[in-house]
This record gives sequence, C-alpha cells and structure tokens, in this order.
Amino acid sequence: MDLALSDEQRQLVESFAGLFERESTTERVRAAESTGFDPKLWAALMESGVLHMAIDEESGGWGASCLDLALVAEQFGRAVASAPLVEAQVAAVLLQACAAQGNDAAATTLASALEGELLVTLAPRPSVANRLGLVPGGSVADAVVALDDDRLILVRLGDNRTPVSNLGSMPLADVEIGPDRVLLAAAPAAGGLFDAAIDIWMTLQATALVGAAARALEITVDYAIQRKAFGVPIGSFQAVSHRLADSATAIDGARLLGYRAACAGVDEPDRASELAAMAFSFAYESARDLTHRGIHFHGGYGFMMEQDIQLFYRRCRGWANVFGDTNTGLDRVANARYGEN
Repeated sequence: MDLALSDEQRQLVESFAGLFERESTTERVRAAESTGFDPKLWAALMESGVLHMAIDEESGGWGASCLDLALVAEQFGRAVASAPLVEAQVAAVLLQACAAQGNDAAATTLASALEGELLVTLAPRPSVANRLGLVPGGSVADAVVALDDDRLILVRLGDNRTPVSNLGSMPLADVEIGPDRVLLAAAPAAGGLFDAAIDIWMTLQATALVGAAARALEITVDYAIQRKAFGVPIGSFQAVSHRLADSATAIDGARLLGYRAACAGVDEPDRASELAAMAFSFAYESARDLTHRGIHFHGGYGFMMEQDIQLFYRRCRGWANVFGDTNTGLDRVANARYGEN
C-alpha cells in the first residue's frame, strides 16, 4: 500500500491549508463560539467545492477519493474550524447512494445541498425513541440524515430541535423525529448504507483529530521553548520533552492509520470498517492525551480561555464524543473482526 501523496494531493492540501488560514483563524473560532458555526467560513467552503468533492462525477461532483477527503479533514482539524464539514460531506455521500437506488427525495435534497440551498448534516447515532441525540451541526442545519430503526430517513429541522450547550462550542442539537420524516431507504439496504457512511465519518473524523492534535503539539512545543523555569526552557526537562516526543510519535501513527483507513475501500475492502474504527479510536486517544498534556505544560495559563491550547482541548473531545468514547470505537473494531455477540 503506497500512502505517499501525489502532486495533485499536495496541491489540495496547500489549497485548503491556505483557505483555513484565511477563514478560520483562532480569532474567528472564538468569535463563533456562541453558535459553533461560522457562516462566512461555510460560504467559503461551499465555494471551494467541498460537497462536490464527495460526490462522483456521474452525479455532478468531482469524484474525489476518500483519501482526498481525509486530507481536507486534516486541514480542517488543524484549524478547529467552526462548521459541520465532515457530517455534511458524509450526508451528501449517503444522499447520493439513496438517489442511485431511485429515491427522488434523496436526489432532490442532494441537488439543493450542492447548490448551497440546504445544509444537510448526519446523525452518527441512530435514533432512540424517536429522538436523535447530539446531532453535529444540528442547531444550524436545515435537515439531517439519520438511521431510525431499520430505515434511513431525512428529517427537516426547525422547532423540532433543541440546541445543546457544550464545552466544545459545537453546533449540537437533540432532534425529535416527527411524522413528516422522509424515507430515503428501507431495510435491509438502509443498515448497510448507514454502516458504510459511519465508516467514512469515522475515517474523516480521525484525520480531523490528527490535524487538531498536530497543531496542538506545535503550540505546546513553541510554549515549552519560550517558557523558562530555573533559568532554562521547560522543554529541556525530560518530564516535558519525553511526553511531547511520545505524543509526536502517536500522532504520526494516527495519521498513517487514518490514511490507511481512507484507502481501505479500494485496497482492503474486507477490513474497511475495522480500520475506520481503529483509526478513529487511536486518533481520539492521541489527540485527547496530547491536548491534556498541552494544557498542563502551559501551567496556569493553559486553563485561561485566552490561550489557544484550550480550544483544541475542548474541540477534540467534542468531535469524538458525538459518537461515543474510545470504547465505543473499540467495540466496533471487535464487531468488525469477530462479529457482533
């Protein structure tokens, strides 16, 4: 398996790195914390074609690979950007799959999403008692694609949502599923489509977490070089330097695992679900541990809202926990390898 990036992929990374540098500065992230959503950033992302990337050429998209999407997600993570990018892309992939099976509602909704008329998100958690919990982007989106029992449905969002306050400053909402739900796919196809979508979501979320962790490491290293104790930089102390080295190694490993998961649909289709869950779990653990260390290595400053490191600390936990803790991902690994008990 060759995980080296092509010239086109390097250009893709540079292009989106520049976009997020312009449109998602930490000042902009802070300004959007009350809602967790930056409309100007979302407009710039739509203009760049982030949804068209996720759709094949036959459906009017660009036909980007999952690895291409993962590279964009990594740059998104470095900026801890205020937009439901990953969920919108995966929702578009699901809508395309349902449209390909002849569902007119899915085709119409996808067309509206690609035109920027609708923001459609994904609920990673299936419904429980006609309720969707912690829907990412749910407080700002126009509709959500979700698994309801054994059906894949589209739920329009309005008065049926309740925004959820959260330390990650994400646009989360709980959603009540009313009778006006739109059927996108029925059993048994619905379950398979949703599982495949979750594999993509976990893969992209893993690389977003890698991007966030990598940037948090840079911030922490810069601080450890500048901050002095007993007349020397704190980074010269083994208690600091060794742990940062451990984190750097873990982040590199998480990146490679994320890229492998992104390529698995083509190279290792029988392990795609397993690798996606592995990438998600390891990336979350790596990002969680690094940002925790970063907070503490900043000392008292790390707990101040003015410091950038706390943005990464909070956002990494928020992104992962809309699906579940690390054990939730590891359970999915076990199920993919050994079958559900």
